Amino acid sequence: MSAQTYLAYDYPLLSVFWSMLWFFLWIMWFILLFRIVVDIFRDDELSGWAKAGWLVFTIVLPFLGVFVYVIARGKNMGRREIAQARAQQEEFNAYIRQTAAGGTSSVDELAKLSEIRSRGDITDEEFRRAKDLVLAGQGSAPTGSAPGTTGR
Repeated sequence: MSAQTYLAYDYPLLSVFWSMLWFFLWIMWFILLFRIVVDIFRDDELSGWAKAGWLVFTIVLPFLGVFVYVIARGKNMGRREIAQARAQQEEFNAYIRQTAAGGTSSVDELAKLSEIRSRGDITDEEFRRAKDLVLAGQGSAPTGSAPGTTGR
C-alpha cells in the first residue's frame, strides 16, 4: 500500500490559475492563427504566390510567421474584415429589399391584364396571349397605356 494518491487539495490554487492562463492563451493563439489564414485568403491585393508564401510561412514557422504577418499586414486586417462585413450586410439588405418589394403574383398580373383589356388598350387576342404567358410563369402583364401595346 505504498501507492501515492493525489487529492484535489494537492494541486494548489495558484497552479490552477496558472494552468487556466496557459489554456486560454493556447486557445487565443489558435484563434489568431485561424484569423490570419482567413485574412490571407480574403485579401484581394495579394497575388496567388504571395498568399502561398504567407501560408507556408505561417504553417512551417507558426509563431514567427504569425508575428511577422501581424507586424507587416496587421494594420489592414481590421479594414479588410470591416469591408467584407459591410459588403455582406449590403448584399443582405439588397436581398431583403428585393424580397420585400416582391414580384406581383399571377392573380395581380391577371387583374392588370383584365383592366387593360377593359380600357381597350389591348385586343382580346393580345389578352389571351399575355394571360397564357402569365399562367405559364414566363411574362408579366403589359403596363403600357398606348393602344395596341402588347407588353413585349
